[in-house]
Amino acid sequence: MKKNMGNADRIIRVALALIFAVLYFTDVVTGTPGLLLVIAGGVFLLTSLVSFCPLYTLFGIRTCSLKELGKV
Repeated sequence: MKKNMGNADRIIRVALALIFAVLYFTDVVTGTPGLLLVIAGGVFLLTSLVSFCPLYTLFGIRTCSLKELGKV
């Protein structure tokens, strides 16, 4: 897997994952919508940790700079 996520993208995903977790565990969002938020948060957290998003590959998107890839 080649890195295709920049630092800003990774920080945003981790922040969203934390917000989703807080909303679920404080019972602001419950039931099926809450579980969907937790699953989405888990996916965001996992993809930010590995700096790779499979959907970005499908659409040809890359948010990391060439410097981050080591090509400069």
